[in-house]
Amino acid sequence: MRRARACASLRGAFCARARGQSARGPDGGAGVTAAAVVIPGNFSADLARGVVPELQLVVDGSEAIAAGPAARAVSGIVADFVSGYLAPARPGSGPEAAAEAGLGPPAVTADIRVLYNPTLESRNFFVPGILALVLMVITMLLTSIAIVKEKERGTLEQLIVSPLRPRQIILGKLLPFAGVGFLDMLLVLGVAVFGFRVVPAGSVALLLALSLLFILTTLGLGLFISTVSTTQQQAMMTAMFFVMMPMMFLSGFVFPIENMPVAVQWLTYLLPLRYYFTIIRGIFLRGVGLEVLWPQALGLLVFGAAVLAISVARFRKRLD
Repeated sequence: MRRARACASLRGAFCARARGQSARGPDGGAGVTAAAVVIPGNFSADLARGVVPELQLVVDGSEAIAAGPAARAVSGIVADFVSGYLAPARPGSGPEAAAEAGLGPPAVTADIRVLYNPTLESRNFFVPGILALVLMVITMLLTSIAIVKEKERGTLEQLIVSPLRPRQIILGKLLPFAGVGFLDMLLVLGVAVFGFRVVPAGSVALLLALSLLFILTTLGLGLFISTVSTTQQQAMMTAMFFVMMPMMFLSGFVFPIENMPVAVQWLTYLLPLRYYFTIIRGIFLRGVGLEVLWPQALGLLVFGAAVLAISVARFRKRLD
């Protein structure tokens, strides 16, 4: 298989040997492998006899945008390899002879198996992403605009001179929006399940728990935006152009992160929506648990705690 590895490396693909196939798929449901080729034990013997072997192509259907190109790329690599291997073994069957005879390369019989999204329906890919976007927009915009509106009307100054402590004021501002965000999460989840028939394959309790982490992160971002904005229009523009649009385009919702420049790929680690997209699609489509999603959950926790701490510190300084 050294020639197969070399052929794959020429296309920019990665080839590795798996000791066993997991029940969840070639990568155990982690979502790091777009496609894999399952090679039978009689592969070498069939090639030696000049027989085109049967192969199985396993495709990760949870990434609907990349699944089709990945399947075509891997199929092309395998076809080129088998064609190049069989042509020298048959006298007068090289590429020139095949071209003169009007024959193409030998067909490779591949059993294509699509995991997690067998029909490759786009709604199974986009509906969980839209759920995350709606949750981010509602919580972030509500928090930032509501606090800035109070600054414009002067009611925030009335709270400052009241007997309330700064932490009580901050909790009073964040907890209602956290509740609204959680109710919004339940509403959108119901629309996804009963309206679009996109049912989570994994634990709903884990989805709700990790969604709370994301809500705390977006609340922190909304609070931070309110500390740097003086008007509602400024808060809305700041949230839309400097936070939401970069997250939407660089988090993997519109474009696969693997297709972005390396520098931009590193930049996406600073976006909490990247972690939440991986979490929500992992639970909805792959049905994985915390044993697979813990890196994303940890990244979301660290980012959310840092943003919330910075935002609370800035807001507390203003109150003091």
